[in-house]
Amino acid sequence: MAGVRIDALSAGYAGRVVLHGISARLPSASITAIAGPNGSGKSTLLGAVAGVVPPGSGSVVLPGGTRPAFVVQRSAVSDRLPITVRETVAMGRWAHSGPWRRLSEEDHVIVADALARLGIADLARRRLGSLSGGQRQRALVAQGLAQRADVLLLDEPTTGLDGPAREAITDALAGEAARGAAVVHVTHDLAEADRADHCLLLGKGRLLAEGPPAGVLTADALDTAWGLRR
Repeated sequence: MAGVRIDALSAGYAGRVVLHGISARLPSASITAIAGPNGSGKSTLLGAVAGVVPPGSGSVVLPGGTRPAFVVQRSAVSDRLPITVRETVAMGRWAHSGPWRRLSEEDHVIVADALARLGIADLARRRLGSLSGGQRQRALVAQGLAQRADVLLLDEPTTGLDGPAREAITDALAGEAARGAAVVHVTHDLAEADRADHCLLLGKGRLLAEGPPAGVLTADALDTAWGLRR
């Protein structure tokens, strides 16, 4: 299974360019961390790979032309949605069955597996809006897992969570990488980025370094990213 190829990508919003000529590879069967300070373009890059931010120039090539699974931050989901945890996770199967078709037996098995892997099977009948932040984030990650996609994208999936929630999500992402998926997550946490298999470091919308975290998250590179060196 090939990974994601990004070639000379520039992208932004409302005529403002955020990313400048990014070329990188996001390998399959691996966890890639996208690190960098606020405003460096991390979430824009993730959105471009997800297909929700159109490129101004350059390209993003997904393995086999597949559709990635994109897990948003829990704050992006309204508390007022009248939907249960199980229904939230089951929406991950829509990419395969369509929103108006009944789920198959295989779909139900996949949904149950995703709930179990995130430790929220006992919350399946609860309304999503009634959950704590960590529980809701686990439900959104479970929805991503239920898609069984070749590429799994997550925007700061563990930020602000307690230890059990972070551990459950970390274990789930490792499991997806072991399955062969290209798992890509944005993070502000350099310790978390250091635990990834592959790392991209951004600064002011440009790729400063790429590769194994030990060779990317160096003192010089971090000083440059955070504007301490020019």
